[in-house]
Amino acid sequence: MAETEDRDAGSGGHVVLFYSDDDELAWLVSEYLLDALRAGGAAIMIATAAHRHAVGRRLAQAGLDLGSAQAAGSYLALDAHETLRRFVVGDWPNPATFWQVISPLVRHSGGKPIHLFGEMVAVLWDEGLVNAAIEVEAMWNELGGQYPFSLFCAYPARSAGEDQHRDALAEVCRAHEAVLGDPPDPDPARPRA
Repeated sequence: MAETEDRDAGSGGHVVLFYSDDDELAWLVSEYLLDALRAGGAAIMIATAAHRHAVGRRLAQAGLDLGSAQAAGSYLALDAHETLRRFVVGDWPNPATFWQVISPLVRHSGGKPIHLFGEMVAVLWDEGLVNAAIEVEAMWNELGGQYPFSLFCAYPARSAGEDQHRDALAEVCRAHEAVLGDPPDPDPARPRA
């Protein structure tokens, strides 16, 4: 997997992965979340049902008792679509409502690491709400300026690489501290640097 910076998703900040394989995604996300749990922190996942299930299965295979972790408040798995419905109004994210919905998840770290995996932006992107996805990325960055947490976003390479989204894809990459994987090139005939 190529990386634009010498940094991994577990080291803090805001990282994006362009993935083509769901198994690789589940493995990377589970390792990322496990890093926080092993350090006594919290793991939060806001993902589609399929990815929540795949990551949860990998976490359980790694020895995590999901029920106990949820009861202790160290593991939280939320549905990306349901969470979006709480702060997206008329196809556009409301900043105040985003803050009300998301900040309680990261507000109380007690100095312990909080690792959050989110794919709400990918859901918006796949629904054709590309500018709304970029706006949510900016909202995450604003929230990250207020609270210490690490955010790992993921977009399926197949949808992010569509030619009409070339400028938006560049904007997504700029919104992150690190880009994992190879960002899709909407023009495969164009030579790569």
